[in-house]
Formats: sequence, C-alpha cells, structure tokens
Amino acid sequence: MFLRWMVRNDKCGVDFGIWKSISPHQLSCPLDVHSGNVARKLGLLSRSQNDSKALEQLDFNLRLMDKNDPVKYDFALFGLGVFEKF
Repeated sequence: MFLRWMVRNDKCGVDFGIWKSISPHQLSCPLDVHSGNVARKLGLLSRSQNDSKALEQLDFNLRLMDKNDPVKYDFALFGLGVFEKF
C-alpha cells in the first residue's frame, strides 16, 4: 500500500507519486480479505486462498484491463468489500 501511495500519482491527493524511479506498472494490487472476496465475485480471482498464487492471478487479470496501472483498481475492490459489503 505504501508503494502505491509513493509511486502512483492520482492528482486527487491520495497517491502522491513522488517516487519516480518505480513505475506504476511494476506494482501489484494489495490482496486482503476484502479485495480478494470482491475479486472472486467479479471473476477476477478463482483461487480460494489469499496467497502468492492468488496475487499472481489477480495481477494477470488486472493487467488485462490496464497494463500500465493495474493497481488503480485497488480502492474499488477494497471499497466494495468494506463499505458496500459486496
């Protein structure tokens, strides 16, 4: 999560984008219980465990949607799980 804040620049004040030596395409989406459950419901993740293989699968699917910035979907996945109980 910290890397996301430092690397991405969303121009909204959430992600600062002050580390220029790392590109957003190098980041992986944080995988927790909320983002994992939502990713499964959306068909982005079929693996039942939240482990490195699940992260690899989620990364692959998010990169299909945006190979340059796959982590931009993190807040949506997390928020749907936490705030919307999706």
